[in-house]
Amino acid sequence: MISVIVPVYKIEEYLRQCLESLSAQTLDDMEIIIVDDGSPDGCPAICDEYAAKDARMKVVHKQNGGLLSARKAGFAASKGDYIGFVDGDDWVEPEAFSNLLDALAHTSDDAVVSGFYWRFDNGSGE
Repeated sequence: MISVIVPVYKIEEYLRQCLESLSAQTLDDMEIIIVDDGSPDGCPAICDEYAAKDARMKVVHKQNGGLLSARKAGFAASKGDYIGFVDGDDWVEPEAFSNLLDALAHTSDDAVVSGFYWRFDNGSGE
């Protein structure tokens, strides 16, 4: 199983897209740990909303401590054999974590790293 940790702080505008992409993952054997790092906006309610809809998701609410603190809180709550990270203002393709675990299954490696694309507000990317 993989545990995906999503730190959340003041990203209300992007959070739904991130959580929708994680809900769409084709991998069932995963947990998604959303860490609300004391966000003062609508993020805590959005986190709870998505956790209520997807059994793979759980929320950790904590006082603001910064990104490293949020990731540590997510790690402490994790149960997976592997850890993945997705920032709350990013999104992933539906087979992202399935592909990463498949890559691990075919090697003796302990970690995999994926590529990424930048998308700018004007629609361009690389």
